[in-house]
Amino acid sequence: MTAPATAERKGVAEALGRLLADSYTLYLKTHNYHWNVTGPMFNTLHTLFEQQYTELALAVDEIAERIRALGAPAPGSYKAFGQLTTIEEEAGLPAAVQMIETLAADQQKVVETAQQVFAAAEKAGDEASVDLAVTRISVHEKASWMLRSHLE
Repeated sequence: MTAPATAERKGVAEALGRLLADSYTLYLKTHNYHWNVTGPMFNTLHTLFEQQYTELALAVDEIAERIRALGAPAPGSYKAFGQLTTIEEEAGLPAAVQMIETLAADQQKVVETAQQVFAAAEKAGDEASVDLAVTRISVHEKASWMLRSHLE
């Protein structure tokens, strides 16, 4: 397959920028919850949140590097992420169950953003970005399911 045209590459890079912003904001929120969770599920959630933010920390680097490979600058500031993300920052410290509900919903938001990357990359014939999007969709769907399972 030939390399995507410049306009197509830009569209994929923009979609990836939104995925980067969502992933980084979710990373920060998950790390915050890891530090501050309390209650009878403390140990389980403390460990689960650590696993999830660690995975996100690795993912943001991969996403940013893909943006760079497409020839675009990767967003890298809180201001830029704030303008691009669909994930709302946490204003307070919710109870553990609310943390789970919020993170499960946020994981689904990242799935939706990754689906937008998939669509843009598929249209552009950008197989590497398609692969990245499929991986992110799978990871976030699993993370959301794992969180929701604590509520059953």
